[in-house]
Order: sequence, then structure tokens, then C-alpha cells
Amino acid sequence: MTADIIRLAGLRVRGFHGVFDFERREGQDFVVDVELELSTSRAAATDDIVDTVHYGELAESLAAVIAGEPVNLLETLADRLMTVCLADTRVAAATVTVHKPSAPIPLAFTDVAVTIRRKRADRAGAR
Repeated sequence: MTADIIRLAGLRVRGFHGVFDFERREGQDFVVDVELELSTSRAAATDDIVDTVHYGELAESLAAVIAGEPVNLLETLADRLMTVCLADTRVAAATVTVHKPSAPIPLAFTDVAVTIRRKRADRAGAR
């Protein structure tokens, strides 16, 4: 299979994740980047959206998770987003990065992020 990539970068959504009460109460923006590895050959040949991952629908599904049920850790949020990415069986592997640019760190910094990469085979073996 060809490992083509569909990338969605910089999806910014307000969420209420974190270990501190004020993070859960006030919320903050999270920025998400995803890369999906799949073959885009069929979509290129048919020129039909049904033969690929619809990145608009993907963005909506990811946004719902980010804005949804709060979690303590970025690692947990990234794992939930990975579940969305691997929901389409055509996706062989995915990489998810969750950025928390307003993390409560009392020092100057640019970004805090967690990146995970999973293959469909890894996910199936974990169940």
C-alpha cells in the first residue's frame, strides 16, 4: 500500500482539559495537528470525496472531542483524538500532536505538546 499523507494542521478549539480546577473552569485553546497515512490512489482516480477521508468531517469530529469531556492529561486527549483518526479503516497509521500553548507554566515558553503515532495494527493488538 502506498503511504500517502493527509495532514490537518493548526486546528484550534477551546477545551477544558487540565489537572487544575481553573483550567477546567476557564478553559483554554488547544491546537491539534494530525497526519493520516493511507492510499489516496483511488480518490485520485475517481476524483470522488467518498474515496478518501473528508478532512472537513475529520476536523468536526476532532473538534467535538477537544470541546467535549474534560481530561487531565494531554496524553489522554491525544489518545481520544487518535481513536477518531483511526475510525476510518482506510487509515493505516496516524500521528496526532496536541499543543497547549497556554499551559500553566510560570516561565516563558512557546509551546507544550504531546505527539503520539499509532498504526492500525498496533491498535488492534491492544484490544
